[in-house]
Amino acid sequence: MIVSVHQPQYLPWLGYFDKIDRADIFVLLDNVQFKKNEWQNRNKIKAADGWQWLTVPVMYRFPQLINEVEINNKERWQHKQQQALLSNYKKAPHWNFLQEFCRELFESRWHTISELNIYVVKKLAGILGITTPIHVASELDNFPEDPDERLISITKHFGADTYLAGSGGREYMDMQKYEAHKINVLFQDYRHPVYNQLFGDFEPFMSVIDLIFNHGNESLTILRGNI
Repeated sequence: MIVSVHQPQYLPWLGYFDKIDRADIFVLLDNVQFKKNEWQNRNKIKAADGWQWLTVPVMYRFPQLINEVEINNKERWQHKQQQALLSNYKKAPHWNFLQEFCRELFESRWHTISELNIYVVKKLAGILGITTPIHVASELDNFPEDPDERLISITKHFGADTYLAGSGGREYMDMQKYEAHKINVLFQDYRHPVYNQLFGDFEPFMSVIDLIFNHGNESLTILRGNI
């Protein structure tokens, strides 16, 4: 059995969902420190002039955990993002495919970035057709603070023998610890597909909603590289 773990991100890119798709169990690590100016409260969409950010404003105070960071709802971020999607995707072939998702995203009141991202990840995985069970770390046992020991404990919590890491894990993971616990480690090697987009030349590493707006039911096949 393969377990994979990642912080909950906002409107993640294709590789994030590839990681979920390749695992038997996926865990959203919501009880680690929030990282400012990364992917936990923003992501990219394709626009006429290249790409643009969709950012959720947060009231972050170091060293808050992800599930402690509140959203700044005094800013009209939902209205701004809704308008950005209308401007850039209204003419996409599958604009209506995410209608219910967008309505819930922009009409619900979200209090924390963790609450929002858990909804986003689970909902988009379901829309894509990914069936991997998704768990939330803070709803499970208390795990060690050490990053490697934490991942090992989460893997063993589900009775799994394999951990699927991101490609960057090679740079910081202590492989001897996994060997000592008889945990096999796989590293993701995601090859980004090229697919049809609006607005000229292909722009990689956009939010997965860019793929879904343009390809609808074919999105998971494309995400898996089976174009």
